[in-house]
Amino acid sequence: MSYRIEFKADARRKLLGLDRPIRRRVEARINALADDPRPHGVETLTGPERLYRVRVGDYRIVYAIEDRALVVLVVRVGHRREIYRGL
Repeated sequence: MSYRIEFKADARRKLLGLDRPIRRRVEARINALADDPRPHGVETLTGPERLYRVRVGDYRIVYAIEDRALVVLVVRVGHRREIYRGL
């Protein structure tokens, strides 16, 4: 059972703005979330929303999982020093 990957508009823009080698690594990790949305190393973020975070080097992917709809919604993509601002 595979999940569908969806992006918020800002997350898509940030992903497309990354350097090509970094973007490929981040895209590969996002695509892997379709098969396993809670992989080894995933962290649950504290806060009112149920968000998860995975690391790709110095970059982070913040996403939500909608199990009933089989959707992984990528909320934010960015460098570790700026990803948590405004969450």
